[in-house]
Amino acid sequence: MVAPMGRPRFRGPGLSGLITYLEAMPSEAIIRLAAFLGVLALLLVGERLIPWQVPRPLGWRRWVPNLGLVALGSVLVRFTLPFAAVGVAIWAQSRGLGLLNWLDTPGWLAIPLTVVIFDLLIYGQHRATHAIPWLWRLHRVHHADPEMDATTGLRFHPIEIWLSMLLKMAAALALGAPPAGMVAFEIILNATSLFEHAAIRIPARLDRALAWVIVTPRLHRIHHSERQEETDSHYGFCLSVWDRIFGSWRGAPKGELVLGVIGYRAAGEQRVLPLLTQPFR
Repeated sequence: MVAPMGRPRFRGPGLSGLITYLEAMPSEAIIRLAAFLGVLALLLVGERLIPWQVPRPLGWRRWVPNLGLVALGSVLVRFTLPFAAVGVAIWAQSRGLGLLNWLDTPGWLAIPLTVVIFDLLIYGQHRATHAIPWLWRLHRVHHADPEMDATTGLRFHPIEIWLSMLLKMAAALALGAPPAGMVAFEIILNATSLFEHAAIRIPARLDRALAWVIVTPRLHRIHHSERQEETDSHYGFCLSVWDRIFGSWRGAPKGELVLGVIGYRAAGEQRVLPLLTQPFR
């Protein structure tokens, strides 16, 4: 059994022992929140210093609904799934459940494996949200943003956020993911989602070099095209290799890149209530 890095082994009995352990350890939510705010602030400054030169008439007025959706999603997860994926990983480790625990995988290997495997999982989840009609109605809220900046990376319907957490909890149990690996993955997932949606201009040579490893804003903007054949590409969040392996890579848009979903780009649609009700309309 591999103990989380920097934390004592949990040996408490059942759910009550897990609750005691979680209350005693430093909150992973604080670590994640600090990383999230730091990356968001850095990218918002970058959007001022090296902006992607396209008109953004709504600009900061989209921030309230975009941030409002992620806040509602976070509250929904915290109240209905209080232990979330990290708590499941702690419980699975305490009971020796999951593949990595069965194999007694050392932490130096289990943590990066968890990050890579979960990045592939999110790639698969992302493809499913485009292929399954009722999931697309939820995910369409994200694509309906007519402009793009770092806050677009937070704009997901609360139900989609909740379903994604259920998937990660099940995967954490099956894999036997180390808690430190889950925290690392959640931090990386949030950071890359903010980065790939940021309205920043990266020099072409540097962008091409980065694109061999990670998803850059230039690549992900194609995914937000109004053209379906372009929307159905570049599903990766962190590593770009999955799009190359599974045939969803597209080098450049066919013509002028127009963002958003036809019929949902009006300014009146970019408020919290219309975004919440959009999948049901």
